[in-house]
Amino acid sequence: MMILFNYLIFPGFLFAATVGLIAGWVDRKVTARIQWRKGPPWYQNFVDIVKLTGKETILPEGAGITFLLAPYLGLLCVVLAATILGMTLIFPSAGFTGDLIVILYLLVIPAIAMMIGAAASGNPLASVGASREMKLVLAYELPFLLSVITVIIKSQGAIRLGSVIVHQAASGPNIGSISGISAFIVCILCMQAKLGLVPFDSSEAEQEIMGGTLIEYSGLPLAIFRLTKAVLLYTTPLFLIILFWAGNLSAGSIIWKYIALLVIIILIKNTSPRVRIDQALGFFWGKAAILAAAAVILALAGK
Repeated sequence: MMILFNYLIFPGFLFAATVGLIAGWVDRKVTARIQWRKGPPWYQNFVDIVKLTGKETILPEGAGITFLLAPYLGLLCVVLAATILGMTLIFPSAGFTGDLIVILYLLVIPAIAMMIGAAASGNPLASVGASREMKLVLAYELPFLLSVITVIIKSQGAIRLGSVIVHQAASGPNIGSISGISAFIVCILCMQAKLGLVPFDSSEAEQEIMGGTLIEYSGLPLAIFRLTKAVLLYTTPLFLIILFWAGNLSAGSIIWKYIALLVIIILIKNTSPRVRIDQALGFFWGKAAILAAAAVILALAGK
């Protein structure tokens, strides 16, 4: 177990956290330029994490061990997902049967951890944020799962990430088909919600509920949540690259594909207003789910 941690999980965590924090800086820098501001230096996100770890952790009255453990649960799961995806890219044959399903589970747990922590805080605004986060997860997971089913169908029933990569290397990337591009568009919108970014950031919404799920967090636990979001910013685009864009997985190809997805994330964030939670539910269960279902049907038809 210690060997696994030293040679896989810990290096994977360091790499994922570094890439995620730098990607977060790119987001902040571009947003600042759009708003005619200079923006922070490249190391600002790293400094913010270090500063938070040195701050006092304030425990709300009535909050217990659940409140403190929730951030670590989210970080652990997203780091495991990042490690599995990274190893799959390097050694496609080194995965295990069902690792695609495991990734789906791991990527939803950070949102559940936020809900658990918010509910344990006892703050009414945090409870509102937890309620919104729960509804948002229920909303975007349906079209997201349908899109992944499209990939499984196109990969001849494979539920192993390595098999998905091998199939695309032989037959071309999934994004090159009608069903693939349809599912890819849905996944990008779901990814925006998974990352908690505009227009689907209603669970935090600083202008409305003062941070919502994170309102009572401070010090090290808040730093852990921020770090979790940074690792998610690395992990979710990488997952989409493996599912839809894995025809060529050279280092240069992965980098420019990741940058392309990051640009899309930033563009959506800076050109869309925040939607209400009922609007988000209507969108994901309506248009997004219909498009994802159409992708499944098209995949079954071989399109």
